[in-house]
Amino acid sequence: MVVATLSDGRQRGRGECVPYGRYGETAAGVAAAIEAMRDPIGRGLDRAGLQSAMPPGAARNALDCAFWDLEAKRAGKPAHLLGGLPVPRALTTAYTISFDTPEAMARAAAKVASRALLKVKLGGENDAVRIAAVRAAAPRAELIVDANEGWTAANLADNLAACAACGVTLIEQPLPASDDAALADTARLISVCADESVHATDSLAALRGRYDAVNIKLDKTGGLTEALVMIAKAERLGFDVMVGCMVATSLAMAPALLVAQRARVVDLDGPLLLARDRADGLRYQDSLVYPATAALWG
Repeated sequence: MVVATLSDGRQRGRGECVPYGRYGETAAGVAAAIEAMRDPIGRGLDRAGLQSAMPPGAARNALDCAFWDLEAKRAGKPAHLLGGLPVPRALTTAYTISFDTPEAMARAAAKVASRALLKVKLGGENDAVRIAAVRAAAPRAELIVDANEGWTAANLADNLAACAACGVTLIEQPLPASDDAALADTARLISVCADESVHATDSLAALRGRYDAVNIKLDKTGGLTEALVMIAKAERLGFDVMVGCMVATSLAMAPALLVAQRARVVDLDGPLLLARDRADGLRYQDSLVYPATAALWG
């Protein structure tokens, strides 16, 4: 995790990002990209200018969210008011069941079977057995699946059928982003959601016909500013929206919660997968995640 901090000498704004190796990002590279913006910001580069000064990605996300936080603290108003957004409410978030043997995944699911929404990681041989084991262990939870680009055109139909038989309601990124054209010719028994195939707003149009939903993550869009533009366009194009995250602290979840107010599926359980969250972190109770306080962000 990398944190960007902006200060005007009186107020301080923070934003957190998680570099993702899948997109060629490293912590050192992201930190250097953020540092390279020191002089432009010192000369007056603002949040609007940041959108063209940096490409989408983790580095811009951290700075963009730090700008939002700083602007909110300067104005003495919450970020949702600055953005013309409704008052955020508590949302049901998914809880992740990590990829493992069917037996281990069933044990993990049984421990959280009372949660409303479970996200099951798949992407290997015998995935039909895995999802059946999880369903048996958590019979009342809504299940979504993240295949992590792990299926192929050859096994796609069988895996979709196995998930449908277990009542799965959505599947993230079943095929590699480079091979997802096959989805256009596949009968989709379940809503299929783009993750690695979708980044910022300009990537949406090419996904029509292949996907039913898109996963908006601030580390991909390059921040809250772009994410708000992106969700509006995704809705206009007819996509359902999922708002997801990397494994990160509540500081990274707080701005994503503002976008998630309009999402069909919310997957913001990152802090629950850490040994320890930061001070003033989000409140998680049962399946709900509550909006941030000003002490944390925004």
